[in-house]
Amino acid sequence: MTEPIDELGPVDYLVVEFPGSQFNGEILPELLALVRHGVVRILDLAVIRKNEDGSYEAFEFEDLQEGPLAELREIERDLAELLSDDDVAATAEALEPGSTAALLIYENLWAAPLASAVRRSGGQLIASGRVPVQQLLAAAEAELAQEIETELEAQALVAEVAAQIEADEEADAGTS
Repeated sequence: MTEPIDELGPVDYLVVEFPGSQFNGEILPELLALVRHGVVRILDLAVIRKNEDGSYEAFEFEDLQEGPLAELREIERDLAELLSDDDVAATAEALEPGSTAALLIYENLWAAPLASAVRRSGGQLIASGRVPVQQLLAAAEAELAQEIETELEAQALVAEVAAQIEADEEADAGTS
């Protein structure tokens, strides 16, 4: 990495597990597109395969000479090699036996100018996090369910008021 520290964007990691080691390589073109468009920079990558007996094998980026992951060789110059053996072991521990995972550390280049401006202005990051997509979908689904319930209640109220008006009109007609 040749970027001055002031120009770094936020750095994140992710672990993507492929149960049954069913990796088809479909994510690679998307990842490479993000790199080529300057959205992210890959800082480190490990592929971990957990065997049925609980043992595991880890392949660092430089070990990926062939196969679908070899396409990532073009970004090798930016690697900072941040992953430790402990990081790999902890990730392997979390995997289901018989699965494979990619452990990726990346810089969010899109946010680098903002992060740099924050640092230059004396600001500091005090919290950061991600909202899982599943949580967003659940919240949207709950909101939709609430809207439907409110609409049904409103329709029931309108029907009740209409019935009351009709009953009042019939009562008035019967007394006159």
